[in-house]
Amino acid sequence: MRRIPLRLWAMAVLSGILQVLPFSIAGPTPLWRTAFCWIALLPLIWALLDTTDNTKTGNPLTIQQGAAISYACGIVWYLGNCYWIYQTMYLYGGLDRPIALGILILFSLYLGLYHALFGSLIAAFHNRFGRQTTLLLVPFAWVAVELARARITGLPWDLLGVAQVDNPLLTRLAPITGVYGLSFVIALVNALWLVRIRLRERRFTRPALTLGGVVIVVVYILGLRLIANPKPGPVTATATLVQENLEVGAANKGPQPTTQQFLDSFSYLSRYPSRKYLLGIPELPDTQAVFLIRPNDSAQATSAPTATNLIVWPESPAPFEDIDPQFRAAMSNLAIAAQAPVIVGNTGLEPSPTNKSGYTPYNRASFINPDGTFDGHYDKMHLVPFGEYVPFKDLFFFAKNLLNEVGTFEPGKHQTTFTTGGHTYGVFICYESIFGDEIRHLAQQGADVLINISNDGWYGDTSAAWQHLNMVRMRAIENHRWVLRATNTGVTVAINPYGRVTAALPRHLRSSLRVHFGYEHDVTFYAAHGDLFAYACALLTMVAVALSLRSRFAVN
Repeated sequence: MRRIPLRLWAMAVLSGILQVLPFSIAGPTPLWRTAFCWIALLPLIWALLDTTDNTKTGNPLTIQQGAAISYACGIVWYLGNCYWIYQTMYLYGGLDRPIALGILILFSLYLGLYHALFGSLIAAFHNRFGRQTTLLLVPFAWVAVELARARITGLPWDLLGVAQVDNPLLTRLAPITGVYGLSFVIALVNALWLVRIRLRERRFTRPALTLGGVVIVVVYILGLRLIANPKPGPVTATATLVQENLEVGAANKGPQPTTQQFLDSFSYLSRYPSRKYLLGIPELPDTQAVFLIRPNDSAQATSAPTATNLIVWPESPAPFEDIDPQFRAAMSNLAIAAQAPVIVGNTGLEPSPTNKSGYTPYNRASFINPDGTFDGHYDKMHLVPFGEYVPFKDLFFFAKNLLNEVGTFEPGKHQTTFTTGGHTYGVFICYESIFGDEIRHLAQQGADVLINISNDGWYGDTSAAWQHLNMVRMRAIENHRWVLRATNTGVTVAINPYGRVTAALPRHLRSSLRVHFGYEHDVTFYAAHGDLFAYACALLTMVAVALSLRSRFAVN
């Protein structure tokens, strides 16, 4: 077995760095930096298809060697993309810095195995099919690995296609293929840089190739306009999104307000939203701030509550429990006073004889009708490891400080929608926004608008809040739904069915946002059928693997 040349390790590391660049690093990602995704995989693919061995033998990499250099790439990618885990653990979770760093490293070593799987697939294909065919199989293998990451580990954070959420030509694929269609195109372009086309030079060869390329581009654009361009419905409703800006975890120090003070503060923001808001994503240089001047403004008029069709409170560290009579009375009074339904994040407590406290806790969104009655709830199904529960508790006993704020939650069992006033609302909580194949079920169940409540305060000023926002935007595109997003510290926004942020609040500001939105009733192909495209890519990849193994056994 030949040694892996140093240049191949360097190319793998370079690819890992390039894969970090199209995503948020601190604030929102500037549009120019998203272009790096079109070359991000190129160094890795080049290294995997290397056949030089000091210019002597020309042997391709073995499966083990392909896995090794891709593993290095994956480790670099996760360290760069998810560095915020370190800050979350020590600053908000109260863990010692060495332990927080150890968790980040273990996380990267674990999930980097998916890049290793990709590398082993490409090396196997190269040995069996040769360079050109392998390059054409690259996007299928990449999507298959992304699907495995979503289904096996349950962490499809920042799939490659999310980097192009602002590309209107590519996002037209999302209502059909989900984000995986975008990942496929990006991986395909990266592979095509290395395709070698040998054609006998004829008189019309170059014009024919040029014309063929133009035809492909035109057909692609016109085809997407015809099959994947659902028209938005009218904007007919308003909602008030509350952003209380509370500190979380170990950073939440000093005297704490009482439950009644929290309720009074949230209720006030629900009735008196800020008149200042942003037209677009906060902290981007071209995002404008707007101060709303209402007709007949006067001192008397400004004291009147603002009418709204919906009030949304975020997931937050406020001590709201749905069995607390004080909390229930305040929520009923707010709904009745506003004559609007209310969706509120709180801790749900269900009687349990097996728990010492007598109750099982859930991370819950409660639904309150305009008449003040509690009309059900949704319990978060995907809990955050080390934030809402500790996996392998005996092994990670040191992480218990991270759970001081909320305790250990139990996951919910099923999705729930909320219907009132002839409209249906589908709610997902925080981290659940990364699971596209599950959010789509809310549209299937008749949700006219999607509600995301989140507490991104755990991320601080790292990249995670912005990465999270872009994944929520992708869910809006896939399902052709407005998404109303209320968060504790930001980013609180309204997102239209094309993934565009129409209004937002600045981060780390105690305020509330009145937004306009519409109710959508169509069901996209993706919402109806899910990850069919990704499974088709996985099936073709498995067929290629089977052919590779068959050839290998035949030789042996």
